[in-house]
Formats: sequence, C-alpha cells, structure tokens
Amino acid sequence: MREFDLIVIGGGAAGEKGAVQAAYFGKKVALVEKEAHLGGAMVNTGTLPSKTLRETALYLSGFRQRGLHGVNMALGRAAQVDDFLFRLGEVVKTERERMTSNLSRHGVTVIHGAAKFVDPHTIDVNGERIGGRHFLIATGSRPHRPANFPFEHAQVYDSDEIVRVHDIPKSMVIVGGGVIGCEYACLFAALGTKVTVVESRGEVMGFLDGELRGWLMERMKALGIDFIFRAQVAQCDPTAGGVKLCFDTAGSLEVEATLICAGRTANTDGLQLESAGLVAGKRGQLEVDARFRTKVAHIAAAGDVIGAPALASTSMEQARVAVVDFFDLKYKTRVAPLFPTGIFTIPEVSLVGETEESLRAAKVDFVKGTADFTENARGTMIGETGHLKLLFRRDDMRLLGVHLIGEGATELVHVGLTAMLGNATADLFIEACFNYPTLSEAYKYATYSALHARGGS
Repeated sequence: MREFDLIVIGGGAAGEKGAVQAAYFGKKVALVEKEAHLGGAMVNTGTLPSKTLRETALYLSGFRQRGLHGVNMALGRAAQVDDFLFRLGEVVKTERERMTSNLSRHGVTVIHGAAKFVDPHTIDVNGERIGGRHFLIATGSRPHRPANFPFEHAQVYDSDEIVRVHDIPKSMVIVGGGVIGCEYACLFAALGTKVTVVESRGEVMGFLDGELRGWLMERMKALGIDFIFRAQVAQCDPTAGGVKLCFDTAGSLEVEATLICAGRTANTDGLQLESAGLVAGKRGQLEVDARFRTKVAHIAAAGDVIGAPALASTSMEQARVAVVDFFDLKYKTRVAPLFPTGIFTIPEVSLVGETEESLRAAKVDFVKGTADFTENARGTMIGETGHLKLLFRRDDMRLLGVHLIGEGATELVHVGLTAMLGNATADLFIEACFNYPTLSEAYKYATYSALHARGGS
C-alpha cells in the first residue's frame, strides 16, 4: 500500500496550495482529484469562467466606453456565443496547465479518481487503498438545486451550467440576489438581456455597507435590471419559449431562461466520512477549529467545504495554514486577520473592514470620507463614475473600513487593505505621493473629506 505524509482530496484552489506547501518542505504528498481536469470550481465552473465571461461581455458590449464622448455602445445582442466562450476556453486551459506544472515541479503525486475513506488513515481510490499520516479535505462545493426547479429543462440553469450557455437569452429571471446572482445579472444585462432578480429578502447582499449597496442598486437599475423583493418562486414550468415562474406573492413572469443562485452544497457526500469518524452538516459542510482541523485531529478541511467566506483567496490561505500546522513548520502560521471581498458586478464592488452599520452596532465613534471618480482626472478621462468611502475612528483617525464601487475597485481595495494591516491612520494617505492622474488618488481626497467631517486638517 502506498503511504504519504499528506493526502489532499480535491484539486482546486485550496487543494493545490496545501499540496504544494507541504511538498515545498519535503513532505511526501498525494493529491486526489475525481474530475478529469484539475482546478475545481475556481478554474472550471466558478471564479475564472464567470470573471472571464464578464470581461468578454464588457468588451463585446462596449460598456467600458459608455462614458466617452462619441462612442456608441451598440454591440450587445450582435455578439455570437462562440465569441463569448472562446476566451473562456483559453483562460481555463492556461490555468489548468499552470496547476499541473506547479504540482509536478514540486513532486506532488496526482491521482485521478474518487476518494472515499476506509478508516481514519486510509482512503480507497479506484480500488486501490492508500495510506496517509495527514489528510486535507478540499473537495469544494456545487450549486444547491432546490427541488421545485426543473433543472432537466434546457432553459433552467444553475451557476455551474450557465458558463456554457448556448444562446444569449432575450430575457432571464435570476433567483437569488446574492453575490453570484448579482454578478450574472449584470453580465447578461450588459449583453442586452432583460434581467429580473427575485430575492426572498428585502435587499440584495445584506452584508454590504448600506450606502455602498445603494450605489450598486442605482447602477444595476441603470443597466435595466428589475428587482422583485420579499418573494419566492412557488412554481417553475417549462413553456414553448422558455419558462414560466409563479411567485408566492402572486404574479408570474415568462422568460427565455432562468438561473437559480440558491447557495452552495459542499462536495462531501461521496467521501464516506463516517469511516473516518466525521459527520457533515446540513449542506455537507465540515466544522473546523481555528487551525482548520476537524474533530479528527489528523484531518483538516479548507475552502468551500467549510463554508463562508468561500473565496478562492481565503481558501488557499486556509489550506496553507492547515498544512503548516500539521507539520509544525513555524512558517507564516496564520491567515491574515483582514481579507478583501471582491464582487464582479458591473461595475465592480470591493470592500475590506467595517461597515457604517457594524461600527454603529459596536458603538464606535467614527467619521467617513468619500471621493467620487467623476471628480478625479483619471476617472473623467476613462468615463468612470465610481465612489470610494473610507471609515476612520474619530479619536485617532485609524482606518477601519474601505468601500469601493467602480471599474478597478477589486484592485484599488488593496491600497486600503495594506494600510489597515499596518494599522495606518489618515496621515498615511495625506503624506503619500500618488501618481497623477490615477484613480488611487481618491484615497487622498476621501481622507481630506473625512478630516473635514471631523473638523480637523
């Protein structure tokens, strides 16, 4: 029987990072992947595909040129699906090749097949029993499929299937106003699809700072997106031209396609966890401690399989920390206390740290400063209309939160993230010399805005 110091189950973001980290320090590592290709949802159906399609949509629709004088935003529906998907194939292929090369370069043994536990230290893959001193479960997740939707129908999609859409629909209902639902709503609206978002709660993405959410809602409505709040789909039936959805609040819609974004289910159901002494939660998720170990000490879990935040970036860090802890490597032993959230709507939204609501709830005295990209030279040049909001603690002007909307927001947020990790105050942005003209200058002017609100200079 083959034996390894570490067996990683799952070849996505967390799996690759954990395997390579252990191999870098000389451990004998195997990575087991049940699919034909490495990459997991990050590469094959989730992060990279959706963001690549978004970039393609922005290009084909002319959306990025919308604010430039004399530029006609006209392509939209004329875009062919082959054009839409070509770039996706290229990006996915490149990333798969990168992952394969990285694992090979570090001496990781890649085994293709479905793993299941035989006992706490042994798995079965394709009939072969393989032993491990430690295990990292990084099997990712898949879209949750509510039973009242006929997913066998060609025009009813989940968020994995939609990246292979055969035609750009003229109309679409998106069920679920979370991150994935809002991202796809913007993507298809930019291509000319009439989109309606149905959300059971009273708002989209309730974790967002309220003002930031308001800015995003304005921009989504400007794209032509409609919203139905406090409603659920009671019935979904195929029609000759697509699907008909009936709501529990009365009323119905007939559209060409519907996309169901109802959360994710962890991929643990085939692992025979009970043989390892583990029990999964309601949607397959595993409970872990601060070191990402399960209740079975030599088995850790990372990424989507343990639930929120379920980001590719945090998944990689969780896996790295779990492996470092397993082997007592004394090497970068923690996940950073702050991590940014990037939402690839149109325009992008990004944030790190506290919101106005969380600071008020904690009774923290704070001041805010804002800067509009329309008042920024670079913003005017590129036709950008975004906003930056900074939240500072009033007494010492320490930066507590950063909130951005606008193209490039997911890049610009890292300026604020780095400042917060260094416990920076307003002085950092006032004294810093930013390139001109750049959107990054907005940090300086948002800081001046906060100082003015505080009554200082």
